[in-house]
Amino acid sequence: MNKITYPVFTILLSFLLNVCAFSQDIYDLSRCIRTGLEQNYSLQLIRNNETIAENNYTPGNAGMLPSVSATNRYGGTVGTTNQNMYDGSTNTSENVHNRSSSAGIDLTMTLFKGFQVKNTYQKLGELHELSGLETQMNIENLVARIVSMYNYYTQQLILYENMAYAVSLSRERVRIDEQRYLLGGASKLELLQSLVYLNADSSRYARQKEVLRTAQIQLNELMASENPGDTIVLKDTLIQINENLVYQTLLNNTLERNTSLQIAAKGQVVSELDYRIVKSRSYPYLTMSSGYALAYNAYGTGDISSQNNHGINYGLTLGLTIFDGNNRNREINNARIEIENKNIRYKETEQQIKADLLTIYYAYQNNIRLLRLEEQNLDVARENLEIALERYKLGSLAGLELREVQKSLLDAEERLVSVKYQAKLAEISLMQISGQIMDYLQ
Repeated sequence: MNKITYPVFTILLSFLLNVCAFSQDIYDLSRCIRTGLEQNYSLQLIRNNETIAENNYTPGNAGMLPSVSATNRYGGTVGTTNQNMYDGSTNTSENVHNRSSSAGIDLTMTLFKGFQVKNTYQKLGELHELSGLETQMNIENLVARIVSMYNYYTQQLILYENMAYAVSLSRERVRIDEQRYLLGGASKLELLQSLVYLNADSSRYARQKEVLRTAQIQLNELMASENPGDTIVLKDTLIQINENLVYQTLLNNTLERNTSLQIAAKGQVVSELDYRIVKSRSYPYLTMSSGYALAYNAYGTGDISSQNNHGINYGLTLGLTIFDGNNRNREINNARIEIENKNIRYKETEQQIKADLLTIYYAYQNNIRLLRLEEQNLDVARENLEIALERYKLGSLAGLELREVQKSLLDAEERLVSVKYQAKLAEISLMQISGQIMDYLQ
């Protein structure tokens, strides 16, 4: 049988690995966000509500267009009529059947109502835009949750790999102790202790696998995957952090692009329009009406057997509400208070957002500093483990001391990935507050 030379074998193995990689369904952050925006059920409901607000934004809903109605009626009466005449005689008509029918079309239109129609139409437009902003806020919240969950899944994957490495170290220690025990260089107690450590690490490894699986299911849920249990292969194996965020730039973007502030500002506009609408009731109103009617009557007795009428009717109505129990003044005063409330709400929202931005930015900076420190600690812990393993193989280091060194490395790795994740969460919050969360979609 022909043997495959080493270079040919290497090329073939590389080709097979590439084929396997392409066959896997790999998700990067942008794909997860796009999938969630397309399929998330809660977002679909929000978009439907926005469509309702868009459908309400019409001239007819504001009262700008005329109202046209058509009527048609057919009926009659059956009765008996007794008539007493002046000469003492009587005249009786029994079972007299009178019939009538009518048809008509009517048009009514408000010509003037104290600018109420204009302000109502403008308010419907503002409510449409407000619904769009609420949709945008829900989109931003969903994107922030997906980005957070994506990085949480990455964090758990890193911890899973770290636990796998810890298990491999414990297994190597068992191998060393087993050889030393067989050669008489170590006691059985040391071997059993190594097995205890291996089992403990294996148990933590199994629990971490469960946490990883839960994070995967939660990410699938945010993307509204048909099967939440589907395996997700992430493109990113590390938590990437943007360390160049500047507070002043974030503040400027926040005041200009923050969705909560835009919603609060839109609430101010709507409250002012509500005031104008109520104020419009102080003006006179003018309405126009017109129509065409056709009527037919058939009589069962009398000199006339039937008659019909048809023609056009029209009219203008000018009116003014003089007194309505002071309800108009009450509503006007309440509308003024609502304008004041909206202004206060805007200032409160602006203050809260500024405070949140400053607080999160300080946390972001602190986590960046901690990140540098934990990276140095990890390098030291790795070097310390290499030295400890060599000493343990030579028999110059006790098993308990080696375990402490292993634990120190594992703790350093966990602290580093935890600080990275916390820094990433701060970054995500800063991007969301400053209206830049959609940049993750690029």
